[in-house]
Amino acid sequence: MRRMVVTVATVLISLVSAPPALAGPETKTPVAEGYGGAVATVDLDASKAAIAVLRKGGNAVDAAVAAGAVLGVTEPYSAGLAGGGFMVYYDADRQKVYTIDGRETAPRAMNETSLQGIPFDEAVTSGLSAGVPGTVATWDTALRRFGTISLRKALQPAIEVASKGFVVDQTFHDQTAQNADRFKDFTSTAKLYLPGGQPPAVGSVFRNPELAATYRELGRRGPAWLYGGQLGKEIVATVKQPPVTQGSTRNVRPGLMELPDLAAYRALLREPTHVGYKDMEVYGMAPPSSGGSTVGEALNILQALPRVGLHEYLEASRLAFADRGKYVGDVPGVPLRELLSDGFAKERACLIGDRAMPSPAAPGSPDGSYEPCPSPAGASTPIADEGPETTHLVVADRWGDVVAYNLTIESTGGNGIVVPGRGVLLNNELTDFTFGPAPGDPNLPGPGKRPRSSMAPTLVLKGGEPVLAVGSPGGSTIITTVLQILVNRYEFGMTLPEALAAPRATQRNTAQTQAEQAFIDKYGAELQARGHGFALNPEIGAATGLEFLGRGKVQAVAEPTRRGGGSALVVRPGG
Repeated sequence: MRRMVVTVATVLISLVSAPPALAGPETKTPVAEGYGGAVATVDLDASKAAIAVLRKGGNAVDAAVAAGAVLGVTEPYSAGLAGGGFMVYYDADRQKVYTIDGRETAPRAMNETSLQGIPFDEAVTSGLSAGVPGTVATWDTALRRFGTISLRKALQPAIEVASKGFVVDQTFHDQTAQNADRFKDFTSTAKLYLPGGQPPAVGSVFRNPELAATYRELGRRGPAWLYGGQLGKEIVATVKQPPVTQGSTRNVRPGLMELPDLAAYRALLREPTHVGYKDMEVYGMAPPSSGGSTVGEALNILQALPRVGLHEYLEASRLAFADRGKYVGDVPGVPLRELLSDGFAKERACLIGDRAMPSPAAPGSPDGSYEPCPSPAGASTPIADEGPETTHLVVADRWGDVVAYNLTIESTGGNGIVVPGRGVLLNNELTDFTFGPAPGDPNLPGPGKRPRSSMAPTLVLKGGEPVLAVGSPGGSTIITTVLQILVNRYEFGMTLPEALAAPRATQRNTAQTQAEQAFIDKYGAELQARGHGFALNPEIGAATGLEFLGRGKVQAVAEPTRRGGGSALVVRPGG
């Protein structure tokens, strides 16, 4: 989004008091190269906050949390403290990759039939869809385990932006307008995002003083204020009795969340997924995310093929999505080791021929006993709807630490309900569950369960050191976006900026491959001749990435045009 803070003189209270020379540019650029640390986000204010933290001696985790909090202000329809996410972190001192699972959870009162029979659109805008938020626990866990500053200091940039405001761009205006029909049905949401009954005008200044106060109080009181304290009580009250506008005809279902659900929440450190790829190692998020396993399996399948082109990219993705639907979720016994094994990859790769396979493809049998081209394991599992929003950021510091971080509130605007007096939109993450009935589906809802995600923050290492970090928003297209960027970079020889900017296609085990118009124009005829069919998707993903060029030099890359273009910054620019 094309934004700038209205007052920039003191972006960071107590944490950073950057002199004008360090204030940074006032327009977004998608590529930056230099030294001392780097960041790429979708938003200039968030990138500037991260760079300011790095310049004051903070590390990559400090900067990532600061940027994430700012995105909760400037990208409130994609992220916020009432959402969740996944963080992948490379610790340069330990030469080890860590991951933090801050995925939202279902209330303990939810079971596998709680969503059955409910129209998807009705579930989206409801208290029922709101999961127990994990973002604040993620920030707290990351800072305490790996950071150098307090949560209170990390929130200061966001408090400044929320208080002083940012200039509304076309994307923010359009997203508000797209949500206006449901925003007007909640008194608190209409008050904040529809001033005078209309979306904020492009070029106007948008402030969120209630969110500034919420961040300020959160910094003072700490995460317990949310997880069992007064803020938690207000979230539960909003979920159970949404502030529906008088006269609204919308059927707004109440939620099942209770205060003990919040008190019980924990962000979890999990072992990352890991596959060897060429002479590199690729690390990602394990379940309940399907990002690491599906990207990793597809890369393994591609490595088992004699050649890799766009046809092979689409087919490997098709097969990996078939296995994702059958086996991956927040359940015991996900066969992760076998899904990511070379033997299983070779068994799946043997199904890829000169022409596109029929969809849906059946899942394989990751059972440890592999043979050439066995029979399929059974019926495929349909893809659950996932919101196209979310946001992704990447940060590196002067010491070589790296963060790739996805955060989200699910659909654009979450469930559409602002917590009264707090300036915070609630998530609708529980719509990521399979609604059912679907016996045996690993992604059915359950008490305390985390819905399957497609978020895929990814780190690529070579010789034990990072060479690339990448991720994207986009619901289930996140997986294919990350995969396609890696294929573009390492199979097709594109630079990282070229790999991000290239037109995209997403094959998720469906009869038609969704693709951007530029992809169809350039490659459609060739791929259609091989049996692929296409459906237009105007925009797929909004990626950010870093590439480490050696001798301390980093290239930060964001989208040049998608979602209004992103912002790449480095601490010390240099060629």
